[in-house]
Amino acid sequence: MTIKNTNHIYKDELKKSELFAIWITERIGTIGFFFIIIIWTVIWLCWNMFAPLHLCFDPFPGFVLWLFISNLIQIMLMPLIMVGQNLQAKRAEIRSENDFNVNIKAEKEITFLIEEMKELKVMVSKLTKDHQ
Repeated sequence: MTIKNTNHIYKDELKKSELFAIWITERIGTIGFFFIIIIWTVIWLCWNMFAPLHLCFDPFPGFVLWLFISNLIQIMLMPLIMVGQNLQAKRAEIRSENDFNVNIKAEKEITFLIEEMKELKVMVSKLTKDHQ
């Protein structure tokens, strides 16, 4: 049984669309992205609430449009993030299967070595009895 590099197995099986989903999941699923969205929203709301009317780029009914657009973004991103998470779970399954196979191989080798050591112990005890 040969030990496989699960990263290569995983990456070789992915389609371009799946790689894109993982890329999105890795970028959007960060606390940095969360803070960017929060800061942008606070700045946008404060500017449009407190700036002089001639400088407001999104007066009163605009925030309703902003909420609608943000909901659309969420509706589109959530399935994409879930796809990325599913793909990452598939990678974890491949990795755990490979770890299981490595453990089985190691167990066989350890069992073999224990048997060899038992035989050596018997041989050494016979040799010491013969020389006494």
